[in-house]
Amino acid sequence: MLEFIQLLNLRYQAVIASLKATDPQLALFEQRLEQLLFAEAFIRKGMIYEPPSKVPLQVAIIGPTQAGKSSIANVILNGQQAGVSPLAGYTVHPQGFCYKVSLQECSSLQNYFGRFQQLSLSELNPERHDCYSLTEVDTESSLLPPCVFWDTPDFDSIDSEDYREGVIRTIALADIVILVVSKEKYADQSVWEMMSTIEAFHQTTLICVNKLTEGTEELIINSLQDKWLQARQDEFPHVIPLHFQKLTSAPIWPATESNRLFQLQKAVSQKSHFEYQHKLINKYWHSWLEPVVAEHEALKLWEQLVDKHIQQALDEYQRDYLNHPHYYDTFQNALVELLNLLEVPGLSRVLTKTRRFLTWPVRKIMNMGKEYAGVKSQEIDILSQIGEHLLITLADQLLEKIDSDTKQNKWWKDNYCLLRQEKETLISHYQQAVGNYCELFQQDVEATANQLYTKLSEQPVLLNSLRATRLTTDAAAMALVIQTGGIGVHDLVITPAMLSVTSLLAESAIGSYMGRVEAELKQLQLKTVEKDLFIACLQQSLYALPENISDTNRFNISPELLIKAEQQRNEKKYGIRLF
Repeated sequence: MLEFIQLLNLRYQAVIASLKATDPQLALFEQRLEQLLFAEAFIRKGMIYEPPSKVPLQVAIIGPTQAGKSSIANVILNGQQAGVSPLAGYTVHPQGFCYKVSLQECSSLQNYFGRFQQLSLSELNPERHDCYSLTEVDTESSLLPPCVFWDTPDFDSIDSEDYREGVIRTIALADIVILVVSKEKYADQSVWEMMSTIEAFHQTTLICVNKLTEGTEELIINSLQDKWLQARQDEFPHVIPLHFQKLTSAPIWPATESNRLFQLQKAVSQKSHFEYQHKLINKYWHSWLEPVVAEHEALKLWEQLVDKHIQQALDEYQRDYLNHPHYYDTFQNALVELLNLLEVPGLSRVLTKTRRFLTWPVRKIMNMGKEYAGVKSQEIDILSQIGEHLLITLADQLLEKIDSDTKQNKWWKDNYCLLRQEKETLISHYQQAVGNYCELFQQDVEATANQLYTKLSEQPVLLNSLRATRLTTDAAAMALVIQTGGIGVHDLVITPAMLSVTSLLAESAIGSYMGRVEAELKQLQLKTVEKDLFIACLQQSLYALPENISDTNRFNISPELLIKAEQQRNEKKYGIRLF
C-alpha cells in the first residue's frame, strides 16, 4: 500500500505541474497531494511499529509562523537548543532533540524519514530542505519525560511550501502534538485546516496560547474551543496560557502545569495505530482516486466507441459487399478455381498457351503477376472506404466528447490530437492488412473449389458434363483472363460457357450443397475480415492510442494496479499491508 500511495503522490505532482494557475482543479489536487503526504507519513510510522520495536516517545511542537514555537521548545527543554529569531520562517528543518534518549534508540527514524538525510544541527543548510537533525541533549527538565522532542517549521508562510513535506512527516510521527498559537494567530484558517487534517491521527494534543496579556485568557480559550469544535469531532484538549516575560523575552510556563506532559504520556497508545491508518486511507480513498477512475471510465468509453464503430464497419461490409447482388465475387472466384480443376488431362498444354497469349500484356502491366488480380475486386475498394470512414466518424465522436465531458476534457482533446496525428499511419497499416488478407484468403477460396470438386467426384455423370462444358475455348480462356487481370469476375455474367457451368451446378443434385458452401465461405470471410482487419489491425491500434498521451497530463495508473490496491485496502488484518 505504501508504494501505491507514493505512486499516487508522484502522479498528482506531475499532473499539478502540467496545470495552469487558472485551472479549477489545481487547488483541489494540491489539497489531495497534501493528504497523500500525510497518509504516506502515517503508514511509514506504522512500519516502525512492525515488527514490535521500542520506539521512543515522540513529541512535536507545531504552529504557525512567529507563534513562538522555538521559544517554548527551549522552555520545555530547559536550554537553548532550538534556534530563535524574530524573523519569520527562521526554522526550516525538523529538529529532533533526544532527551534522556540515545541516538542509537532512534535508529528506526531514518527508515521513517526515507529520502530525508539525518544531519547534525550545525550541518543543516537553509537552502536544502530534504533533511532533519537529531541531537542528544544533556539538560535536565522537570517538564519533559524521556522522548524525542521535535521543533518544527511553520506551516502557513509563503515559503512553507518549500519545506512542508518535512513538517508533515514530523507531525505524523508525533505521539503528542503541542499546538502553539499566539493571540494574533489562533484564529487563522491555516491553523484549523491543519488541525482538521491531522484529526485522523488520533494524537494526544496540548494547546499552548503564547504571548498573552492579563485579562485575555478566558476570551481566547472560549474562542479556541469554538474553533476546535468547528474543525474536529474529538474532545477539546487541555489549554496552557503562556504570558510574555518582558525581562527574558521568553514565555512563562505555569508551575501548575509542570506535570502536564507526563500526564499526556499516559494517554499515548500505539495499539490502535493500524486501525487509525485504515480509517485514514478509507476516509480519502475515493477522493484520491476520483481522477484515476475518471481516466479508466474515459478509456472504457473510448473502447466502447471503437467497438461500436467496428460493428458498424462490419455491418457496412456485409451490406456493401457480402450481401450485395452485384459486388460480391468471392464465390465466383471459387468457381473459377473449380474450372481449372475440371481440366481434362492432355489439354492442359493447349489451354496454358491460350492463357499466356491472352494474359501476357496484363501480366506485364501487373509486374508479371505479383498481384493476384482475382482478388483485385470491389472488396478492396469497399474495405478501404470503410476503414477511412471509421476513423473520420471516430474523430467526430471525440470532438463531441471534448465539448460534453468537462471533467475529462483534456483527455479527450489529447486523444483527438493523437488520432489526427496517427490517421495516415493507421490508414496505411490498415490498407496493407487489407492486401495481406486478400492474398491469404485466396487459400480459402481454393479450398472451397477443392471442396466442390470433391463433392462433384461423387457424381461422375455430372462431373463429366461439367468437364465437357469446361473444354470450350471461351470458358478456358475467360477463366484465366479473370485470374490474371484481363476482366473482373463480375463480368462472368456475359460468358455463355460460364453460365452453362453455373446452371449445371445450380440445377444438379449438389445445387443445395453449393448454396451451403457459398454461405459457409461468406461466413468465413466475415469472421476473417473481423479478426484480421477490424480487430487485429484497427481495434488494437485504436485501443492503444491513449497510451501515447503524455504522462504529465494523466495519472496513468492501470485498472489492474488499482484492483490490487483495492484488495490490499480491504484486507482485514490491520486493514493495510505493504505491496
